[in-house]
Amino acid sequence: MSGDSAFRVETTARVAQWRIDGFNSSTYRKSHPFRIGIWNWYLTVEKNRVVYIRLYPDISSVARDPAPIASFIIRVVSSAGERKTIVHPGISDKQLKNNTDFVWAVDSLLAGKFLIDVEFLDLKIASPDGSEPSSIWSGSYINKCSITTALKSLHRMLSDGIHTDITIEASEGSIGAHRAVLAARSPVFRSMFSHDLKEKQLSTVNISDMSIEACQAFLNYMYGDVRVDDFITHRLALLRAADKYDVSDLKEACHESLLEDIDSKNVLERLQYATLYQLPMLKSTCMRYLVNFGKIYDIKDDFNAFMMCADRELIAEIFQEVLSAWKGF
Repeated sequence: MSGDSAFRVETTARVAQWRIDGFNSSTYRKSHPFRIGIWNWYLTVEKNRVVYIRLYPDISSVARDPAPIASFIIRVVSSAGERKTIVHPGISDKQLKNNTDFVWAVDSLLAGKFLIDVEFLDLKIASPDGSEPSSIWSGSYINKCSITTALKSLHRMLSDGIHTDITIEASEGSIGAHRAVLAARSPVFRSMFSHDLKEKQLSTVNISDMSIEACQAFLNYMYGDVRVDDFITHRLALLRAADKYDVSDLKEACHESLLEDIDSKNVLERLQYATLYQLPMLKSTCMRYLVNFGKIYDIKDDFNAFMMCADRELIAEIFQEVLSAWKGF
């Protein structure tokens, strides 16, 4: 065996075999990459006093995809003299990230031709939500891959302007989009495009109350690929758009996000938005921050100015909250 063939690993289904011919003492050999599952893999052998066999995924593929959690059986079959098979006890659900995670020291010195046989019983990936790892060969993983690929393709339709048929006019520019996607995500858009309205006739939707950046973030969310930084930056504009176009999941996402970083600089604005867009949890959290935690005294001037123009019902609720807090002392 010579040339590239000496480093080639043959694969079929979930089995990989590397045939080695003529392995000298104190020798190191690394295979060509071979594909099992969604990763490229390598085998290495190193002969010193014993033979060390390593199996690991390509580091670059691990950087793109989660590190594999592998279950496998590995054997060494020697053809020198009487055929001899050495079987590793087996690996079950071990995460392999680099070339140190699986090292097998074969005590018997190998001479002449031998074969390394790896049979992958399962390959799993950790779930981002902390739930049980899922097998890449199960239906659930295939479903996840299908959804991920579909979302990437859907967003590419938006980013590359593939067959757009509607123009969204924002305050400082326009973005091409797709009626079918917008109609599927928003009952307001669906009604708009179903009736003989100017938006349908002109193939244009005017969203002049949003900046082009906020509008892009809104569309990115609708197409399933909004960046977290863009979402955080444009939360309030996204909340307005979600309420206006009845995108309930976006409205709830904004609601939950706005609960996470309330402080003395934004609490009054958050309280106003909570009242305007009927966000009860945000409203009660802002009230508790101001009254129960005494932050109302830290922003007296801003609070007084807020009370001069606030809704009467909201003012009444704040006073009721203050009275209830006083009674608790």
